[in-house]
Amino acid sequence: MKSELVTPSHLARKAVVYIRQSTPHQVVSNQESLRLQYALRQRARELGWREAAIDVIDADLGLSGASIAQRNGFKELVGRVGLSEVGLILSIDVTRLARNCTDWYPLLDICGLRGCLIADRDGVYDPGTPNGRLLLGLKGSISELELHTIRSRLTAGLLAKAERGELAVMLPIGLMRDPSGVVVKDPDMAVQGRLGLVFQLFLQLRSVAKVMRALNERDLELPRRDRYGDLCWTRATLAAVAAILKNPAYAGAFVYGRTRFRPPKREGALPQKAPRPMEEWRIVVKDRYPAYIDWPIYEKIRSVIRDNRAEYMRIKTRGAPRNGELLLHGIAWCARCGHKMYVRYKRGGEYVCNHLRTQEGQPTCQHIRAAHIDAAVGDAFLAALAPAELDALSRSRRVQQQTNNALRSSAERELERKRYTAALAERQFNRADPDNRLVASELERRWEAALNDVRAAEEALARQTPPKAITQVAISKESSTTRSSASPAASRRYGVTRLSRMRIARRCCDVSSKRSFSTAVSATWPWLGSSGGEAP
Repeated sequence: MKSELVTPSHLARKAVVYIRQSTPHQVVSNQESLRLQYALRQRARELGWREAAIDVIDADLGLSGASIAQRNGFKELVGRVGLSEVGLILSIDVTRLARNCTDWYPLLDICGLRGCLIADRDGVYDPGTPNGRLLLGLKGSISELELHTIRSRLTAGLLAKAERGELAVMLPIGLMRDPSGVVVKDPDMAVQGRLGLVFQLFLQLRSVAKVMRALNERDLELPRRDRYGDLCWTRATLAAVAAILKNPAYAGAFVYGRTRFRPPKREGALPQKAPRPMEEWRIVVKDRYPAYIDWPIYEKIRSVIRDNRAEYMRIKTRGAPRNGELLLHGIAWCARCGHKMYVRYKRGGEYVCNHLRTQEGQPTCQHIRAAHIDAAVGDAFLAALAPAELDALSRSRRVQQQTNNALRSSAERELERKRYTAALAERQFNRADPDNRLVASELERRWEAALNDVRAAEEALARQTPPKAITQVAISKESSTTRSSASPAASRRYGVTRLSRMRIARRCCDVSSKRSFSTAVSATWPWLGSSGGEAP
């Protein structure tokens, strides 16, 4: 069937059949729709085009029409229309061309300017005429409205289930659904024990990297899921440990809306997924899953991880404690300008406030020798700790004992798991036909590898030293008033490392120091849970 709109000038150019389906699943399952779109070649022949003058653009199969990004086929079509190479565009429906008026109307403008017709299964339209532009504009607006209507219906049902905590989302390792759909813990005690050990180690070490190193030093692997969803054990990595610690499902909470899409930074790029802060999570339903830790501990872990990021300029965090002689690294603040003071290991070590100098070119605010400030804070800390000395010591004994027991228990479970794997490999080898050497040799190799893993696990368990008793640091009233007790030499004598002293200090106080115009220096520190102290 020919149309009166088709003229010889149109027939002298190409007819382009544009084919698109929105998702890869539709490409595989909706074969009838795909067949109907390819059959538009016959429609072009009926309108008067020769077979050699008909082109098919199907580069956008599996891509959504909501945006022009990544749609190279649509960009090619627009370019060819602009070069006056196309006389007719055929599509099964205008929704195949675009579901966004931002992309639809520029195509109509170019087609009207170059005299290109647009056809679908309902008819042929000329975008250069008022009636044709009106009809095509209405079709494009309805197409865009359909997209928003479909999305709103799907999103409304999804959010309703999410607000009840019933939306089925991917569960992390250690949680699974039983046949009735109820979320339960993984019955594998090795998985449960290893996840509990990760949380326990972080609460003691307070650093993701240190947890990763502690696991790898003891050859303790982390449970993961492979691409098929099956359980596997792999070496601990920084990303794997951080993913476990940051996942709210381990605290028993169902959370929806933990990420958002950022607009692309360059033209044609896809939006980037970025995490939201905890206070911006869209839906949080607590006590929906069996918990490995409670919610307050999870919030504490997230707070420590955030504070470990040394990004003072952006989020005003202190950073993780690092090796160094100075006690107040990361927690010393200038009482004059209110900015963070940095450490400088010159002339015996000092705290320097050079924020205004580096950011605004002003003179250095102040710099203070570290020896006097560190000794004063150490003396005050020992004096404040004296009334609760025995309770703190017994608590530290219990925490250390629990961590040592958890590490040894994890090593024993690791050995038990690898012994089972070796026994399974042995049974498979014994059931194989000895005459089939191709199979038997491979099973023998797997059995030998499993036995090597067992020997390595036994050696790792043997290296697990029995829990050492924590050295009792007697802090009497006399020692609390002696400045030398807080010195690095005294700390080494009592077995307290420099890093431990820094962790203790930053958990108890932040220090503000100020130098007067004379040589006097004053420092104040608010203790956690008390009024704090001050020293000249």
